[in-house]
Amino acid sequence: MKNGLRILCAVLTLAVLSGCATAPGKAADARDPWEGMNRSVYSFNDKLDQVALKPLAKAYVNVVPSPVRTGVNNFFGNLGDVWTATNSLLQFKGQAAVETAMRVVINTTFGLGGLLDVATEMRLPKRKEDFGQTLGHWGVPSGPYVVLPVFGPSTLRDTAALPLDAKGDLVQQVSDVSTRNSLTVLHATDTRAGLLQAVDVVKEAALDPYSFVRDAYLQKRRNDIYDGNPPSNFDYSDPDLQ
Repeated sequence: MKNGLRILCAVLTLAVLSGCATAPGKAADARDPWEGMNRSVYSFNDKLDQVALKPLAKAYVNVVPSPVRTGVNNFFGNLGDVWTATNSLLQFKGQAAVETAMRVVINTTFGLGGLLDVATEMRLPKRKEDFGQTLGHWGVPSGPYVVLPVFGPSTLRDTAALPLDAKGDLVQQVSDVSTRNSLTVLHATDTRAGLLQAVDVVKEAALDPYSFVRDAYLQKRRNDIYDGNPPSNFDYSDPDLQ
C-alpha cells in the first residue's frame, strides 16, 4: 500500500512540475497533456528495457524449456484470477466472478497449484479485471494518460488504483522478502518474455512507437472496461470518457 501511494504522489508531483513540458492548450492529443514528461519517462523505460529486461527475457526463453515457461505463466495467471474474481464481484458481474473463482479452485486443486490450466480445457473463460477497470466500470474517468517509471503506460485513474491492485497481488503478500522479490522478478521476466516479438514489431513498424503504444493502451483499456463492447457513439478523443 505504501509503495503504491508513493508512486501516485510521485506521478502527481511530476505532472505539476512538468507544466512547461507542453505549452498550455497545445497538446497534440487532449488525452495526453503531459506528453513531454511522458516521452521522457518512456525513453527511460525503453533504455532500461534494452539494458536489463529484454536481455533477461531472451535468456529466460533460451534457457528455460517451453513447458516450464507455460507452467510459470499458468501459475501467475492463477494467482491473478483471485483478484479478477474480486473485481468482477465489485462490478456486480456475478457470472464472471463465479466462473473465475471456479477457475482458481479447479486449477489450484487439479492443476498442481496452478501450473496446469485445467479450467480453460473445461471451457471456463479466462478474464482479467483490476481495480482501475472497476473504477472505470462505475464511471470514474481515466484522466490524463501517464507513463510510469518501470510500470509503463497508465492513466491517472489506473495509477490511483495501484495501491489496491498491489494489495490484491498475492505475490506481494508473501511475507518472506527474498521469496517475494524472486517471484516478482520471475513474474516480470515471464511477462516480458511474452512480449518479445510484439515489442520488436512495434519498434520496427511504427513511425512513432510512443504514440502507437499510447493509443493502443488507451483503446485496450476502453475495451476492457466495456468488456470489448464500448457504446457505438463512444467519443474516442474525449479524455473524460476513457
